[in-house]
Amino acid sequence: MSNATTMLGRNFKHTLRNPVAVFNAVLFPIVILLMFVYVIGGAFDIGGNYIDYATPGMVVLTICYGLSATALAVNSDMTKGIINRFKVMDISRSAVLSAHVAASMLRSLIAIAAIIAVAYAVGFRPAASFLEWLGAIGLIVLVSFATSWITVALGLAAKTPESAGLISVPLVMLPFLSSAIVPAGTMGAGVRQFAEYQPFTPIIEALRGLLTGEPAGSKVTIAVVWCVGIALVGYVWSLSTFKKRA
Repeated sequence: MSNATTMLGRNFKHTLRNPVAVFNAVLFPIVILLMFVYVIGGAFDIGGNYIDYATPGMVVLTICYGLSATALAVNSDMTKGIINRFKVMDISRSAVLSAHVAASMLRSLIAIAAIIAVAYAVGFRPAASFLEWLGAIGLIVLVSFATSWITVALGLAAKTPESAGLISVPLVMLPFLSSAIVPAGTMGAGVRQFAEYQPFTPIIEALRGLLTGEPAGSKVTIAVVWCVGIALVGYVWSLSTFKKRA
């Protein structure tokens, strides 16, 4: 635990020294939200207020957009020899990786707070109860935790920092190919099936159900199962790759 706390402090200082990364992680999702609400959203018939429909998807997109910085930071530690120095200091390898996950989650939560504040300013009015808000927050944290671990694994697997920055692009694109922006049922054949069965659609639908006050029990269960599975794969893959390369 002390190792993890030390490593988290290190990553937090790096974040403070590079505020542009946090600013970009906050700004881009806000621009996307405003673009879809004010420019494109009127073309979509979703049977209600579009901002209420789009905000849960934008929250997940915000989480994914900030992952490239995590992959880059992990890979830089690996390729620049920092990890070898930590080995000499006898620091737990899991602490090094856990600190990157915690730092990634912190950046995501800052960006999510900003996107929800902007959504409220442009008309987002969730009907969630206090318990549903707690469930939504818990799901957001779980999604951030799971995607951070899989991104750490991808960053460790990349050979160079440049490739690490690109390797997270599929994670950024997946929310766009889900029900984040429009219902999956309105998509064309092939794309619709992909959107329905990829992990982010049930996650977004569960979050949307919680925030709108609609029954979301089965959706939440599926979303949690996906998140736990992704987190386990990312954790095991990260430790295995770290052991081989360090």
